[in-house]
Amino acid sequence: MKLAAISVESAGAESLRSMKELLIVPHRRGRWFVFAKNRFALMSSALLAFILLISVFPGTVSSRDPYSSTALDGTFQPPLQQPTRQHPFGTDELGRDLFSRTIYGIRVSLAAGASVVAMSAGLGTFVGLLSAIIGGVFDEVAMGTASAFLAFPTLVVAVVLIGSLGVGLVNGAVALTLAFWPQFAWLARGMAVSVMQSGYVEGARSVGASWFRILRYHVLPNSVGPVLIKASLDFGHVVLLMGTLSFLGFGAQPPLPELGALVARGRLVILTAWWYATFPGLLIFVIVLTLNFIGDGLREAFDPTIT
Repeated sequence: MKLAAISVESAGAESLRSMKELLIVPHRRGRWFVFAKNRFALMSSALLAFILLISVFPGTVSSRDPYSSTALDGTFQPPLQQPTRQHPFGTDELGRDLFSRTIYGIRVSLAAGASVVAMSAGLGTFVGLLSAIIGGVFDEVAMGTASAFLAFPTLVVAVVLIGSLGVGLVNGAVALTLAFWPQFAWLARGMAVSVMQSGYVEGARSVGASWFRILRYHVLPNSVGPVLIKASLDFGHVVLLMGTLSFLGFGAQPPLPELGALVARGRLVILTAWWYATFPGLLIFVIVLTLNFIGDGLREAFDPTIT
C-alpha cells in the first residue's frame, strides 16, 4: 500500500511538474520565439520587408516615371525594348520603363490585398461574433447568407459582383471583400460559440458579468488568434486573385500599373517580348510564396495545438 501511495504521489508530482512546464515555456519564449524557429517564415519576412521598402520608396531603386514614355534626357524611349542596363525589365508597348511600372505595381497589388483582407476579416468577425451572441433569427439569416456566398467559388462570386459594380481596382477590392467575409464569419462564430460554452464563461455569467465584459475579456482574446492566422494565410491568395481579376480585365485599368494587369498586357506580345509578362509574373510568384511561408509561421506561433 505504501509503495502504491508513493508511486501515485510521484506520478502526481511529475504530472504537476509537466503542467507547470507547459504553462511556463510559452510565457518565457513567447510567440516570436516559435515564429523565429521557422526559418522559411523568417527569411520570407525579411524578403517581404525588402519588397515593401522598395515599393514604398520606389525612387531609391528607380528614378524613371512609370507613366512617361520619355527618358531622363527628354528623348522618347523605343517600345518593347529588350532588358538593358538602363531598362532592367525592358520597356512596354508605349516605351515606358517596365522596371518602374513593376515597382509601382507591387505597391498597388499589396495595398489592394491588404485592404481586402482587413475589410473582410473585420466584417466577417463582427457578423460572426454578433451571430454567436444574439442567436435566433439574426444568426439564421446572417449565417444563411454566408453559406449562400460559400456555395460558389470565390472568383465566380467576385466576377458576378463586379458585373454589378463595374470594373476597376476599387470595385474589384470590394467584390473580393464581399466574397471573403463569410469565411471569417463562420470562423469567428465557431470560436465564439466554443468559448461561450466553456466553464469559465459560465462562471462569469453566474456572477453577473455583462455580455460586453464577456465579449471583451473572454470571447475576443480567444478568437483573435485563429482570425489572424486565416488572414495571414489568405493574404497571398487575395493578392493572386486581385492579379487574376486584373488579368481578366476586371481589376486595375490602364494606365494604372498593377502586377496582374502587366501580365495581362504582356501575354499579348509574349512571343516577341518575353520580358513584358515574365518579370511581373515572377514577382507575383515570389510575393505569394513569401506570404504563404509567413502565414505558416504565424499559424505555428498562434495555434496552441501545434507543438
